[in-house]
Amino acid sequence: MKLSQFKFKFPEELIALEPPHRAFENEDGTVEKVYHRDECRLMVIHRKSQVIDLFQKNAEGNDTDQPLIFRNMVDYFDEGDVLVLNDTKVFPARLFGTKEKTDAKIEVFLLRELNPELRLWDVLVEPARKIRIGNKLFFDEDGPMVAEVIDNTTSRGRTLRFLYDCPHDEFKEELFALGSAPLPRYIVDHRPATADDMENFQTIYAKNEGAVTAPASGLHFSRELLKRLEIRGVDFSYITVHCGLGCFDPIEVEDLTKHKMSSEQMMINGEACRIVNEAKSAGHHVCAVGISTLRATESAVGTDGLLKEYSGWTNKFIFPPYDFGLADRMITNFYHPESTMVMATAAFGGYDLIMEAYQVAIDNGFRFGCYGDALMILDD
Repeated sequence: MKLSQFKFKFPEELIALEPPHRAFENEDGTVEKVYHRDECRLMVIHRKSQVIDLFQKNAEGNDTDQPLIFRNMVDYFDEGDVLVLNDTKVFPARLFGTKEKTDAKIEVFLLRELNPELRLWDVLVEPARKIRIGNKLFFDEDGPMVAEVIDNTTSRGRTLRFLYDCPHDEFKEELFALGSAPLPRYIVDHRPATADDMENFQTIYAKNEGAVTAPASGLHFSRELLKRLEIRGVDFSYITVHCGLGCFDPIEVEDLTKHKMSSEQMMINGEACRIVNEAKSAGHHVCAVGISTLRATESAVGTDGLLKEYSGWTNKFIFPPYDFGLADRMITNFYHPESTMVMATAAFGGYDLIMEAYQVAIDNGFRFGCYGDALMILDD
């Protein structure tokens, strides 16, 4: 397929800048927000029957005037079904520092730690033209956190060595205390990250640190919702995919076969495989939660249709047509045109049906992006 086939227009005001919430004004005039992860809107697509659900059903199975919200997804699962969840943990990757001598303000986006002993980190810097090898960056006027640029990696990429002499755990704690939630550019261009974002931009089951962007589809799950699924008999298989920024890289070729995805580190252990494979062998549904999970499971599925243990990296790029080997259901968000996430969604749900669903979403005011509304695709 071609890049231009994934080009569409949508109003910028549909980008969600915050998760679902309710605001209350206190007596002193301050506004308090209470966030409700599982109250975003939900669209359900039935890819075989080509039906798109937007509203809750009554006892007779007819649409009501109540829109589906995410917690209604429980009604589509039965005992023995499995959700595959990405338990990566986002760290506060966006820092702001100043350049020595000029005091120019520099944004430093931490990507990954290269060498704990030497305090080496792979980062992106902005504006990159001002940062050269040998420059020093200061991150706290009153603190000792200083970094030296020791290498160029890409046009915006640099290798930093942090000049901070202390135990590694203490260093990481101090470094992360200076950072903020690594919200996507389409949010921070409209508002700064807040203290609430470090909690909101994290799944409630996050465990293994290493992501610089959240597995957004997992942000909709609340503890109450997971408990309701558990009571219903739904099982959970946790894998780890450290989400990077590759999904945000613009595609610069019309022929999608020529696009190369950035690699992401992933780990799938034996217990995760057992849960998925037993469910699949028994004829139950396996639902991939998020594009990162979908890419990882497709990287580790065998020719027998069963999930295999895996520890390494994946650069799998999924776009139509694609023959999926594991999951028969998926949950995702609504994303920007020409993005790899839209392409993977179209591969799973079918290009024509997904493009129709996106137009329905736009017409009905669904919210886009990581804090936006949810889309669930079923194989019926």
